[in-house]
Amino acid sequence: MIHHDGSKPIYVQISDWIETEILRGNFEPDQKVYSQYQLAEMFNINPATAAKGLNVLANEMILYKKRGLGLFVASDARERIVNRRKNETLKQLVVNVVMEAKYLQVSETVLVEMIHNVYNEIKEDGS
Repeated sequence: MIHHDGSKPIYVQISDWIETEILRGNFEPDQKVYSQYQLAEMFNINPATAAKGLNVLANEMILYKKRGLGLFVASDARERIVNRRKNETLKQLVVNVVMEAKYLQVSETVLVEMIHNVYNEIKEDGS
């Protein structure tokens, strides 16, 4: 789950993982998420690194703090995550795919057909 190879900072991997868990419905609005110590134990990482990942989500208002109780999922967390990933992550992936298609002289029609085929091959759960 967490890769220690340095390709992506661990705290970013932690925040991405929690976001994905929210998108999958494993954390509902107003539900408490794992503490930095639970995450540290789960992924065999430093608690400060886990805290940094949690703080990223708190700063983005995906999580909110209840003093003395921990961090909880914001009521609009799912929408925030979807909008950000769609407008940033997904858009950049599409730009990269289109640029590669142009380098390879793949027509728009063929590219769209390829995307359509892959989209239909992937199951609803993303596997």
